[in-house]
Amino acid sequence: MANPKEPLLDEIQWKTPPLAMSMGGITTNTVLPYFYESPFFDATSNNATITTQATHNPALFYLIQTREAFEGRLRTMQGLEFVVAHDPSDNGTKVENSGVWVIRKQNRRKRAGQEDEIIPLNSYYVVGENIYMASSLGNILGARLLTMVSSLSKVIETAAALPSFTPALGHTYLPPVPKTGSSAVNMQISQTSKESTPMPGTQESTATKPPSQLLLDQDLQSTQLIQSSLNLSLRYGNEYMDDNPLVGEPGSFIITKSREVPPPASQQKPRPAPMTTRAPAPQIKTDIPEPKRKPSMGTEKSPSTPSTKEKKARRKSRPATSVTTPE
Repeated sequence: MANPKEPLLDEIQWKTPPLAMSMGGITTNTVLPYFYESPFFDATSNNATITTQATHNPALFYLIQTREAFEGRLRTMQGLEFVVAHDPSDNGTKVENSGVWVIRKQNRRKRAGQEDEIIPLNSYYVVGENIYMASSLGNILGARLLTMVSSLSKVIETAAALPSFTPALGHTYLPPVPKTGSSAVNMQISQTSKESTPMPGTQESTATKPPSQLLLDQDLQSTQLIQSSLNLSLRYGNEYMDDNPLVGEPGSFIITKSREVPPPASQQKPRPAPMTTRAPAPQIKTDIPEPKRKPSMGTEKSPSTPSTKEKKARRKSRPATSVTTPE
């Protein structure tokens, strides 16, 4: 079991310059023996088995003389092995090269009648005398995502303190800073001059206040205005204005009569054309009755005109002097 205090293999750098000098430098035939001394090497691999056999058996000593013979023997076996995946010297033919070797840790499985199955496990880089372990794709993505999340968290924390709200400017990320101190003082003096002039000695002159204090006073006034607006909204937030306009003050609104707004011309119905027929002329009555006359004593009543349709009621006279009118 690995010691939890030891660093991870993909976070260390290993090198042994004296060993590299004793081998005559890092070449195509010495890169694997130099890698065996590092903590990245697995002693249970086929490389360790072949090296042990060739060291104690003179008949197999040629296997550790050249890399081609050694890797040829590895291909006849199955199991865990370390091979050179990239040779910058191209098997010693290139004198000038990058000096970066790639060693691959893989698992070989034999299959009857088919090519061997190779499962890569890890990769290692030999740069000069230094050996590094390549990180896995999951570790690389995890590290990049962690870096991104950490940076975004710092940005969010920094930006959270920037926004400020004022009724005049709304939401802003930076508070308004006056261009010069004198202009801010003059603006404050012009605002206070409109109000009633305080008595001498009762209030400190605003001209002696620094710009920072003026900004603080403005923020305090904005905060009080927000609090007052919020209280009005909480108290009278359920009262809304509709088609009928409201007059009055909050808490004592009066609904006035709405004026009928004519619909648009596109929705108005066409009116029927006015009738051109004339109304019948009123009939004039020409049979005006004659005024009644009071009959005198001993005289006869005048006969009725032929134009009258009804007979007038007879008036009863006294019996002594009754006079009958002809029919």
